[in-house]
Amino acid sequence: MTGDVFGSQRCDCGPQLREAVERITRHGGYVLYLRQEGRGIGLYGKLDAYALQDRGLDTYDANLALGHGADERDYSSAAQMLRALGVRRIMLLSNNPDKGAQLAGLGITIARQVPTALHLTGANAAYLASKARRGGHELLLRGLDRVAEPPRRAGPLAGPAD
Repeated sequence: MTGDVFGSQRCDCGPQLREAVERITRHGGYVLYLRQEGRGIGLYGKLDAYALQDRGLDTYDANLALGHGADERDYSSAAQMLRALGVRRIMLLSNNPDKGAQLAGLGITIARQVPTALHLTGANAAYLASKARRGGHELLLRGLDRVAEPPRRAGPLAGPAD
């Protein structure tokens, strides 16, 4: 919500959502919007985490310092939504390897995981570096000038908000 609705520059959430909507409009699929603010710690927790980030902690350590897990997101509801739509196989538009692993563990076949573009700014560079280093997100490895390629059709595309 902070990136998608309020336009926070600290993350890449808003640009990722806009990219997903544009790509899915062109190629088909679904956007599943889950309420998982701050890696599952909620809006107020995320605001507290921002204060800790201002003091030098990264996004993961800030969550841990607040007594939360580094990433508390659970994708069970996404798997339920896909099953309700009759979808069992997807191309997943996401940089987050945990999202694909959780969905696969919940019975959704991931035909292909399609990365989003790199939405790097001066304000979110440290955040993106933490996501790549600690969360295994495939971001900075692709370089700064990565252009999003249209996905190949292998089933509905579902994504993101990382």
